[in-house]
Amino acid sequence: MDLRNLALVSAGIIGCVVAVVHGILVQRLMVMPFDEFARTGGRISPPIRRLVPLLLHFSTVSWFVGGLALIAAANWLERDVKLATALFVGGLYLFGALGNFWGTHGRHPGWMMLAIALALIAFGISKPPI
Repeated sequence: MDLRNLALVSAGIIGCVVAVVHGILVQRLMVMPFDEFARTGGRISPPIRRLVPLLLHFSTVSWFVGGLALIAAANWLERDVKLATALFVGGLYLFGALGNFWGTHGRHPGWMMLAIALALIAFGISKPPI
């Protein structure tokens, strides 16, 4: 495995780890309190009670599947498909990094990890010097 593919695999691993930690924190700090509020007097309709946890975990699933896609791209896909995969997943990670930075005013390691993954993706899809 060359260095550029290793960078894509590393970005994928970082994305998967960030997703798992994000999922645990979202469940503990957002979904459970929302559910408790909804059950103890918050006037929230049943469809909203079902949708909110899914929407909160949507980024978790996207980042995790994106990480798996980067790992697969580095190992099995052709250059053009690898580029398309990296650009798509990079867009997901960029949105997550910017949103996390903005939402926490930079006081959260999640945006830093996604930014590192973005740098690895950029290196992974760059053309080697001639």
